[in-house]
Amino acid sequence: MDFESLDLDPELIAALTDNNLVQPTLIQQQVLPTAMEGRDILASAPTGTGKTLAFLLPAIQHLLDFPRRELGPGRVLILTPTRELASQVFQQAKMLAAYTDHKVSMVTGGVDYALHAEVLKNNLDIVIATPGRLLEYIRRDAFECAAIEILILDEADRMLDMGFYDDVKRITDEMTRRQQTMLFSATLEGRGIDRFAEELLKEPVEFRANPSRREKAKIHQFMHHVDNHAHKQALLVHWLRDESTTRSIVFVKTRERLAELVSYLQSQDIACAYLRGEMDQAKRTRSLNQFKNDKVKVLVATDVAARGIDVQDVSHVFNFDLPRSAEIYVHRIGRTARAGKKGTAISLVEAHDLRIFGKIERYTEETIKRRVIQDLKPKNKITASKTKKKAKVTTTGKNKASAKAKLKAKKRTKKNKSKSK
Repeated sequence: MDFESLDLDPELIAALTDNNLVQPTLIQQQVLPTAMEGRDILASAPTGTGKTLAFLLPAIQHLLDFPRRELGPGRVLILTPTRELASQVFQQAKMLAAYTDHKVSMVTGGVDYALHAEVLKNNLDIVIATPGRLLEYIRRDAFECAAIEILILDEADRMLDMGFYDDVKRITDEMTRRQQTMLFSATLEGRGIDRFAEELLKEPVEFRANPSRREKAKIHQFMHHVDNHAHKQALLVHWLRDESTTRSIVFVKTRERLAELVSYLQSQDIACAYLRGEMDQAKRTRSLNQFKNDKVKVLVATDVAARGIDVQDVSHVFNFDLPRSAEIYVHRIGRTARAGKKGTAISLVEAHDLRIFGKIERYTEETIKRRVIQDLKPKNKITASKTKKKAKVTTTGKNKASAKAKLKAKKRTKKNKSKSK
């Protein structure tokens, strides 16, 4: 199958061809025919599987199939959990709309309110936004939800993690003309996603795009057992200085850990940029540009800040701290091995991480190999703790009656002993 066989307009085919996009990915093959029929979509698609085009192509095709008679507000709304992801979707939307007259705009935090308000007054077709920021414009009557025909929720699981459910619900309640809704998430498990789907989707068609073995093999995964924090730091420095590590992202769990690690790496003469939550937009942009433009080859990030980052040629992803869930692990390692290239994901695992590490292996259905560096061997042997279960004794028939008789006799003996005292 190729894109030309999917009944897309020549304008879209031309934009795809310009960007050397000929064959659709698995999620695109699954979603595109059904989405172009106007059906609601519920899809699970890990990072790096091409999900952005899976919802942008049918949305733009709808605009081409049903052109508006007069200029007006946006007809397609795409909600994303983070600014970085919004920017990524915005760039791809502009790329696909290059041969059309459709206007694309982005509404996120970190930009002067008046600037976006002015943009939203103009003729628009596609609006990409973060929920919290968009809600501000809705409350001030600067954004017209009633004109939205297609709603797309990208990385809905992350929106739930960040507490955006109520904001999304308030936004969708205003969409009286909505004809189609598409919800994309890394996983479809969990009550939150079920609730989203039940309240927002009408008879959705469900798709799950699990990467093929060939795609999985592009990411070489392994782990190091570590004794303590100092051992973890030494292993990370070893890898960052290795010539194979050309561009890497290091994940930590909190802002405090990030500040500590950045300071340590700088003390080791390893230049790095960083991204964390609640960071000034100008600083975020500067850090990301330093990393993209090879001014620094190491980016230290928390999960909140790194979701949606699309940087090519990331050779390594390091889990300095393991994530709190297996789904986040999949998102993290998806930062490498993009655009058909190979990559490496290395996890530094302490004894207290073994429980979540086991969950990651079960979720990914892979046994992640253990590796040892000769000069940095762990001194402590780490073994998974196992809880022993008591054997359950079942009694039936005569055995059951015998057990009851023994229990009564035992009670009588105790009673007689207490009387004798």
